[in-house]
Amino acid sequence: MSETNSLNPIVKFFANFVSWVCHPVFMPIIMAVALMYLSPNSFAGLSDKNLNLWKIMITANAVFYPLFSIFMLKPLGFIKSYYMPDSKERIIPLLLTMIFYFWTSHVFNNISDSLVPLVLRVLLLGNFWGVIVLFIINIFTKISMHTAAAGGMVGIIIVLMIMSPVNMVYPFFASLIIAGIVGTARMLLGAHQRGDIWLGYIVGVIVQVAAYYYMRK
Repeated sequence: MSETNSLNPIVKFFANFVSWVCHPVFMPIIMAVALMYLSPNSFAGLSDKNLNLWKIMITANAVFYPLFSIFMLKPLGFIKSYYMPDSKERIIPLLLTMIFYFWTSHVFNNISDSLVPLVLRVLLLGNFWGVIVLFIINIFTKISMHTAAAGGMVGIIIVLMIMSPVNMVYPFFASLIIAGIVGTARMLLGAHQRGDIWLGYIVGVIVQVAAYYYMRK
């Protein structure tokens, strides 16, 4: 009996629940909305119409289109399973996601600075860079995309700690706890080796911090 099958059904349910709720494809919009609440000063002066428009654009380009594209890959025979247990099956989905993330970052980076706060542009650029790094590392090992997304969450909170005069200690520790839960869920499900879990965290944090230092120039 495999380690996953021997899990307590309740533990397995929650591990799967965490994996779905914190799936990498949902993290761009989750973090974009979180930034609007965590750093309201960055979005001060923007109308509700603009904020809602940004949410729709990010959801469409960074969530819906990647999901729809991946959904079509199985009927077309490019992947055998939506779980993509083999790293080779993740090549085309990562390439497609890279295209959509590039377009999202490019569009927001070319809108007036007065309409799109720096922290949001950093998040989207960091997401794009993250997919590039994931694609490269995936050639050699099955890095965890879940923990890369969770690491990106921690990374953008670190960026807020650098930028914002508001105390971000509590959000920072909350992000660490959530990231830890995500990594634990992936380990319990046997989806990745421990090294791939930690590598995902490292990539996620680095790309967001690097995007900030690049964008602030």
